[in-house]
Amino acid sequence: MKFKLEGVIPAMLTPFTKRGERVDYEKACALAVRLAGQGVHGVFPCGTTGEGMLMTLEERKRLVAEVVKAVRGRIKVIAHTGCLDTASTIELTCHALEAGADAAGVVAPGFYGYDDVSLMQHFGAVAKAAKGGPVLLYNIPGCARNVLSPRLIIELANRHDNIVGMKDSSGDMSALTQILAHAPQGFNVINGSDEYSFQALLAGAKGCVSSTANVVPELFLAIFNGVRAGDLKKAWKAQVKLSDACGLFHYGSYVAYYKEGLRLRGFDTGAVRPPQRELGAAECGRFAKALKEAGLL
Repeated sequence: MKFKLEGVIPAMLTPFTKRGERVDYEKACALAVRLAGQGVHGVFPCGTTGEGMLMTLEERKRLVAEVVKAVRGRIKVIAHTGCLDTASTIELTCHALEAGADAAGVVAPGFYGYDDVSLMQHFGAVAKAAKGGPVLLYNIPGCARNVLSPRLIIELANRHDNIVGMKDSSGDMSALTQILAHAPQGFNVINGSDEYSFQALLAGAKGCVSSTANVVPELFLAIFNGVRAGDLKKAWKAQVKLSDACGLFHYGSYVAYYKEGLRLRGFDTGAVRPPQRELGAAECGRFAKALKEAGLL
């Protein structure tokens, strides 16, 4: 099937009320609208950065539906629908597509180790249940434990017409190269590793899904627009600044750093949900100082 996805797609943070007790849907919609106004091309709600695996199925359903309504087609909504089991993944995937999401992003099931036969059956069942709706694979072995190998990804894309792309957060540029080289024509490869956004775009990736893009979307837009326009010097300069910023955000370790960074830049995304933890006062102070010194505040 024809499906085009490109550009800068923040892995959208989920605002919670105090102590992570409830999802603040109003604030979540405001964040989606804010990001759209800053020029991003889509949002990826309920993913790793969005604490989706700490949310109930009903919370995830409502959040996706509310975000779809809030952005009103201005940008794409790729709803993360992956769960630890196949039945719940199918339930969320079908709901997201019925609610108007442009596609569903499905992470590999985690905790247990699965072989390629199991993963092939899992993703095949989800793709079939989606009834032609666009599905993107989501490869993040650092969190999900199970690796989606280039061979498995390419076979899934060839078997299922509606598996239209992937988000790759493996941090393995060699594997990404294999996928870009051998995936079917029109397969949308989206990079999920901030440290080589520039390099991935040059290699043929269509865009990026990023946690850091919630806070500094302008850096990603400079990289994406620079590469697309052939201004590689400008794009590389932004990549260097982004790579430095990743260390300040303790990239991939604490959701609270992204929420604090966004708060410091004018938008309060509320609390994290336990067992995620909030930052202490000293951590917040050091972080704010580092952002100022890096020219990000």
